Parts: sequence; C-alpha cells; structure tokens
Amino acid sequence: MEEAELDAICGTWPGVTRSIKWEVDLVYSVANKMFAVLCTLGPERGRLSFKVDPERFLEFTEQPGITPAPYMARAFWVTLNDPLRFGRPELERFLHRSYELVVEKLPARARAALAAPHTGG
Repeated sequence: MEEAELDAICGTWPGVTRSIKWEVDLVYSVANKMFAVLCTLGPERGRLSFKVDPERFLEFTEQPGITPAPYMARAFWVTLNDPLRFGRPELERFLHRSYELVVEKLPARARAALAAPHTGG
C-alpha cells in the first residue's frame, strides 16, 4: 500500500491528522489517538496496522497474512503484511471501523467537535 492510497481512504475523515513516528511509520490519528499505521521504509514497507473490535481480534488473526500488531496486540491491533491482497472496499471498512473505535472512546466534547460543521476562518 502506498501513502497516496491511504490518504485517499482516510485523509478526509473529520479530525484526521497524519505524522511520521519512529522514523519510518506514517501514523493516522484522530484527537491525537492513532487508528492506522503504515510502514514507509525498510523490509516491512507497506505493512498496515489498525485497531479492530476486541471480539473480532481472533477472527482477524486466524486469517493468512494477518498477525497481531507488534507492541499493540494487547490493544486489539492487527497487521496486514500485504494489504494489497484485500480489495479497496474491504480496506476502507477495516480502516473506518478502526477510526470509529477510536472516536467512540473520546470524551463527549471531542466527539461533538468532530461532528460539528467546520467553517473557514
């Protein structure tokens, strides 16, 4: 997966920001809480990690090519070693659900700010 494709999928969702962390990972966050991580350099380039519903964690990790995310599995994160084996609609569903899981845990005021129409100014 390339950065441009990930930007096209989740870059316009309310409150989403992106940054580089750990020198090689492109991190997508909402309210400073991560919901997707794309490795951009090195042997794991293209690897995509994201949060899943706790009750679906085992379902995901039992599939070929999906593993518990290093350091984040305890928080129910998985890694797609080859995201391109999934179709774009499926990737969009995975990533949007990860975004929703993070938003659901935000304080009410932060959730309200995401839902409010944004005006230029």
